[in-house]
Amino acid sequence: MKVLSFRRRLALVHFLVVALVMAVAVAVGTWAFSKNLRGELDDALLALAEVEAGLLAMSEPGSGLVVHETPRARTPTYARVDRLVQIVDSDGAVAARSANLGTGSLPVPADLRARLAAGGPVFTLLQRYAGEPTRMVSVSVPNRPDVLAVQVAASLDDVDHAVTSAGVMLVLLALVLMLALGVAGELLTRRVFGAIDDIVDEARRIGQRNLAGRLPHPGTPDEIGRLVDTLNDMLDRLEHGIEAQRHFTADASHELRSPLSRLRAELEIALRRPRDAAAYVDTLRSALDEVESLTLLVEELLVLARLDAGQERGELERLPLRQLVEEILRRMEPVAQQRGVRLSLAGERGVVAVSARVAVQLALTNLLDNAIKYSPAGGAVSVNLLADLPAQQAIVRVADAGPGIDAGELPHLFERFYRGARAREAASGLGLGLSLAQAVMQAHGASLTAGNEPGGGARFDLHLPLAPA
Repeated sequence: MKVLSFRRRLALVHFLVVALVMAVAVAVGTWAFSKNLRGELDDALLALAEVEAGLLAMSEPGSGLVVHETPRARTPTYARVDRLVQIVDSDGAVAARSANLGTGSLPVPADLRARLAAGGPVFTLLQRYAGEPTRMVSVSVPNRPDVLAVQVAASLDDVDHAVTSAGVMLVLLALVLMLALGVAGELLTRRVFGAIDDIVDEARRIGQRNLAGRLPHPGTPDEIGRLVDTLNDMLDRLEHGIEAQRHFTADASHELRSPLSRLRAELEIALRRPRDAAAYVDTLRSALDEVESLTLLVEELLVLARLDAGQERGELERLPLRQLVEEILRRMEPVAQQRGVRLSLAGERGVVAVSARVAVQLALTNLLDNAIKYSPAGGAVSVNLLADLPAQQAIVRVADAGPGIDAGELPHLFERFYRGARAREAASGLGLGLSLAQAVMQAHGASLTAGNEPGGGARFDLHLPLAPA
């Protein structure tokens, strides 16, 4: 079974709705016009009947019954003379008739007396009288007991012809309107669906290899234009995301390949010829260092993957920062002593932030590890606690005495696997610590910024939401 396209279904529904509306409009219009014309005819018949009844009521009882016809005019006149008038006496017989009735007479309903007694004029529809549909009204005559009713009738032929002509005109007008609306609808849908077809064709050409392509804009700020803008924005985000994924995959592969290559080379060298136990121990220790580096890399990659998937979320809680920082400094103290670096804590007491404890511990540990790593022997790493009340932020500032950060490296500092020239000279690493800390903080509503101290060395500020008092 062939399914109609959306465009054809839309056109069909549009045509059916327009046809239904036009049919209802023609039917209602014809009915209203017919009702109005018949009402006007009834009013004219009733007026003539009441005039005739009034004239009879003013005459003396027992006087002769005659129809008061308008005398022939001496000059041309457009007065209608197609009204049939007759007077019915109390016995139900025709007592007088208008000249245009000739020898004929209007029918007298058997229940006319009862209907007149009920009050009001009596209207009767004669389907075929003298070959035409006829409308008749019967009214009683006050003060004349010898008169049953005055009857006035007129042909409905003119009314029916007028209604038929009006109906034909309305049908023709409806057909013209349907044709005009159909043409306008076809032009509009062709324009709209033409733009959609262009968008579909271009979307099919856009693939993973040519993500730079964008959907054609119709040039108007309507619904189609907004849809294209939204889809193009989505393509921008996809392109940036896929490019970042490509770089991430390439960098991760490179970082994994280097320690694996070193590990394989050391093991192959150790197996080429017999060695003493001390040489094997040195080889195993070197291999263990490479395995630890690989383990750390894999763990950090897993954390980043969970963060990207929205799975690495801790429960928010009130964190007394001084207590938390003192705890982290105690854990980092052995590492600092081993490198000959002093750790110090200063700043405001009683600063309380709202965040996830594990996330803040991970970020601060990475910052302190970097600060200790890049500080020279005899240098110092300071941690300062600040409260920015206008911005409602708690700030943990970590500053070191290392080589600092070049201005050109600051925009790339939090990119994954990025390591500046000074960082590569100062210490070894994977280039994931800062990006991991930034990602963890952003996942919990915090942020991390970097800069340089006026006297030298790098400075990192951890911005956390300040807990309400």
